[in-house]
Amino acid sequence: MIRVHSYESMGTFDGPGLRLVVFLQGCNFRCLYCANPDTIEASGESRPTPAEEILRMAVDQRPFFGRRGGVTFSGGEPTFQAAELVPLVRALKAEGIHVCLDSNGGVWNPAVEELLGLVDLVLLDVKQIDPARHRALTGRENAQTLRTAAWLEEHGHPFWLRYVLVPGISDAEEDIRALGERLGGYRSVERVEILPYHRLGVHKYEAMGLEYRLRDVRENTPEQIARAEALFKHYFATVVVN
Repeated sequence: MIRVHSYESMGTFDGPGLRLVVFLQGCNFRCLYCANPDTIEASGESRPTPAEEILRMAVDQRPFFGRRGGVTFSGGEPTFQAAELVPLVRALKAEGIHVCLDSNGGVWNPAVEELLGLVDLVLLDVKQIDPARHRALTGRENAQTLRTAAWLEEHGHPFWLRYVLVPGISDAEEDIRALGERLGGYRSVERVEILPYHRLGVHKYEAMGLEYRLRDVRENTPEQIARAEALFKHYFATVVVN
């Protein structure tokens, strides 16, 4: 059984083409800006779902995927359930369905390694390159995330680098340049996606009785986004603002 929080049909922001996005329950990070705080706890609001049910949904929606679309597993952190996902991903690929994994890269075990080797594309969320600022932002170190990126590069598995641009927290020039210097030479990085900071999840914190600690952080100005985009383009061939 797979702990599913929710689904999004015909998603356009979580991988190429139109996609069935499966949001899974549980996450090892505690990102201050998390838009889905209800997915963090391992049990939470999830519904135990047979893998066959997800496979059936994907096959039913396959006519809408076209040549580029498919299924994306997001969260939460989907690698929490890597062992359960491996046979499902094998079944999806047997049906000719493209599979993406949206991951923070912070979990590693044999099942995660197998899962990363199976999926067609990883959307790797790198929150911060500076270890101390990463810990302040997520509550965890970033060493494993960077090791995951190195593993993907070493094994020739394509990934998109995703970066949430939070004013005053992850938009400093020195941090973006350090990230570019660390990963800019990776051939497996197909593109960089800059994700502007938003406050869409604030109402969830209020409903859950939680404090939203970035309440005073304003959303990015067009100038801040353009500046970050120009910095990333010094190191990566394809940079988009999502």
